[in-house]
Amino acid sequence: MSGDDSQAGPDGSASVADDNRRANLRSLRVALVYVLLAVAAYQISGWLFHHIRGFLGILFLAWLASVTIEPVVDRLERAGLRRGVGTGLVLVGTIVFGIGFIAIFGALLVEQLAQLLGALPDALTRITDWSNRKFGTDFATGKDLINITPETVRDLAEKYTPGVLGVVSTLVGGVFQAATVLLFVFYMSAQGPQLRRTISSWFPARQQKIIATVWEISVDKAGGYVVSRLILAAISAVVTGLFFLVIGVPYWLPLAIWTGVVSQFIPTLGTYLAIGLPAIIAAAAQPLDGLWVVLFGTAYQQIENYLLHPRVTSRTVSIHPAVAFGSVIVGASLFGAIGALVSVPVVAVIQALVETYGRRYELVQQAETEPETGQADESD
Repeated sequence: MSGDDSQAGPDGSASVADDNRRANLRSLRVALVYVLLAVAAYQISGWLFHHIRGFLGILFLAWLASVTIEPVVDRLERAGLRRGVGTGLVLVGTIVFGIGFIAIFGALLVEQLAQLLGALPDALTRITDWSNRKFGTDFATGKDLINITPETVRDLAEKYTPGVLGVVSTLVGGVFQAATVLLFVFYMSAQGPQLRRTISSWFPARQQKIIATVWEISVDKAGGYVVSRLILAAISAVVTGLFFLVIGVPYWLPLAIWTGVVSQFIPTLGTYLAIGLPAIIAAAAQPLDGLWVVLFGTAYQQIENYLLHPRVTSRTVSIHPAVAFGSVIVGASLFGAIGALVSVPVVAVIQALVETYGRRYELVQQAETEPETGQADESD
């Protein structure tokens, strides 16, 4: 018996070692397969994102528009209209308003915009000459400031101006994209509750409450943010345009629209960019007008910050300027101009969700300091 045990011992340990070796090889092969699958999935997802990011941007834009008009659609639905009819009325009303604005101000806007683009180099030259005379600077002026020759214009025209077929294809593509956005906006808004019920039906009751909360926060925060920015941009454009018209700033209409849109939809730097261009144009015609434009922009910004902004954006989430500016950069790098437009509302939704479901803890330093303070008080 002892002899058999002594012989079985080495044989058994060898077989166990072989089994361990085979198990390790199998684990290594499985890990290698998982790594290869992960690399393949990463490559495929990168390829897909590169080719469909334009479509994803359109989806984001359509979602943003749908949650923006959803409160109005909900109100029409409560008034007795079918949701699809209410969505159609809102979209048609928006389109009619855009067409009416173009019909009233379109010719003036295009004319002043063309004149503005033609006068911008001369305006920059005049401002530079004035700065050199007043402050003794040595900035380049004239042809050295913007070196545009007829040959340069011809080369740029040959490079960037498309032929007839290119113009037609660009127009068709623009119309197709606009129709695609409107179609997605209509279905996302008209069938929003049905879509939410369909998604919720795949989850248990507890998760269904979370989905409903996330949906409500998205509509409230993203839609409220866009609506508030549109209202502030409209007020800013109207007030600024009237001021430019009164003091005689040339090209007042495109400059007023520029000021309203840029100041509201570009975080942090938008205020300075918005007032910078009108100040340059006004100073080129009359240096004192440039100073008046800067003073007006500064005063209006204070009025907006302390009076208009708290009232209009009382229901929207407050985003830190650095976070908003960084989200615009990331959105623009991922999806271009559409990404820059929808990035801040998306971040607003994410921040609201974190504030809703997140949990804050007491700081350790505060917890340790308070007992020591209490003991010191007792000893006194």
